[in-house]
Amino acid sequence: MSSKRVSAEGLAVGVVLDAFLGDPRRWHPVAGFGRVASVVERRLYGDSRWRGVLYAGVLVGGAGALGVAVERVSRRFGVHSLATAGVTWAVLGGTSLGREGLVMARVLERGDLEAARERLPHLCARDPKGLDAPGMSRAVVESVAENTSDASIAPLVWGAAAGIPGLLMYRAVNTLDAMVGYRNPRYERFGWAAARLDDVANWVPARVTGGLVVLCGGSEAWRVLRRDGGKHPSPNAGRVEAAFAGALGVRLGGVNAYGGRVERRPEMGDGRAPEVKDIRRAVRLSAAVTFAAAAIVGVLR
Repeated sequence: MSSKRVSAEGLAVGVVLDAFLGDPRRWHPVAGFGRVASVVERRLYGDSRWRGVLYAGVLVGGAGALGVAVERVSRRFGVHSLATAGVTWAVLGGTSLGREGLVMARVLERGDLEAARERLPHLCARDPKGLDAPGMSRAVVESVAENTSDASIAPLVWGAAAGIPGLLMYRAVNTLDAMVGYRNPRYERFGWAAARLDDVANWVPARVTGGLVVLCGGSEAWRVLRRDGGKHPSPNAGRVEAAFAGALGVRLGGVNAYGGRVERRPEMGDGRAPEVKDIRRAVRLSAAVTFAAAAIVGVLR
């Protein structure tokens, strides 16, 4: 059996593990990486792009070096498939994403807006103050859509392309973007490299995700993706959100508040505004897209 086939099997098994187990409740490797990144940030921080480049380079390069070591050792001892499955499970976040979406759905279904506002930051950075049920429903659907690419499809794409090093380096890039990739006084320069790396790393996966949404969601997803995918300020998130909007028959985009900063984004889709019931539909579509990706990786490799 070829090593490429073993890698594909490991990726598929990792998806299954994530589906049944979700994220580890304790000792999560990604959380551990985040703690290391915080320590390195305290040592290297400065209001400078070059310091941000050094910060991202040290951490992403370190993740890649660890991945190369795990890859070589696992091949030497004949457990490469097992190692790939374990790393894939560690870096995927699709099941936890779906669970958070369903928690929001249940809270909103019983009309507890305060609890929903407290829970929303688990999914996105949007300011929940003043959001009503439709506003939070839109925020959750958009977050589920965008994070389907970040949490599920992108790791599989990079795992298929570059094995265990690809899995670890992608998750490092995405985690750093979530930590420092903000346009605010502290991180506008220091976080620039992490944000740009994340844009590059997600360019192909976002478009793959859009295609998979079309595959699972139908021709309307393709029509809206082609027409509206480029309207979003992000070069990647818009492709996925537009495809979800078409597949779900809803309209995404509009006014978003982030800690006092307001963004007015173009609308995507021709349907109604999202409702609470659409959260469950978005979660089901996200899961279908993830399993479709795992099946395709297995076939192609």
